[in-house]
Amino acid sequence: MIAICPGCGNHRWDKEVDGDWIVCPNCKERWRFIKKPLYILTGCSGIGKTVTAREIQKVTSDFVVLDADMFYNIMPHDTDADYLAQMEQIGSLSKNIMQCGKPVLWTMAGNIDKFPSLYHYRFFDGISVLALVCGEESLRRRMTEGRHITDDGWINSSVEYNNYFRTHDQIGDVRFDTLDTEGKGIPEVAEAVLAWLRAHG
Repeated sequence: MIAICPGCGNHRWDKEVDGDWIVCPNCKERWRFIKKPLYILTGCSGIGKTVTAREIQKVTSDFVVLDADMFYNIMPHDTDADYLAQMEQIGSLSKNIMQCGKPVLWTMAGNIDKFPSLYHYRFFDGISVLALVCGEESLRRRMTEGRHITDDGWINSSVEYNNYFRTHDQIGDVRFDTLDTEGKGIPEVAEAVLAWLRAHG
């Protein structure tokens, strides 16, 4: 999204938003932008977010599918402020991508609760979150056999996080839906996620 004001040339990042209009805080010049919903596919480590996202990319180009780990790998991730900065970058990139007319689907495990506090939250026509879940035995098998994870702390943390998603419907002020992947193959899970996406469009 080109955010330089066409009226006064203001290039500050903190523009105002009024519906699907951007407003320059200096001269009050207004210009339209494409406002789309933002979609998040979440769940604990090993639940199948990445393989589901890959399958979605195979069957449709209606959504721009991205993995939030790209920011984890290039930005600091030691403090809450670090994670908030990552989420702002996710918001910034998403609003720019949406100018091609397509909504964005991110895969991410954590920090969902930070969305309402983001500056970029105002650029989206809502944020919808779907958490993948499964039974504990299946999750342990996926992590140890599927991803060859041997760290007990990591496995137990994922089990606990998975149980949270199974027993709640909200993180902070952000509500989420759940999709039980127990006994389902990757194509079936991807199809169910796509049905959810289209129902929330």
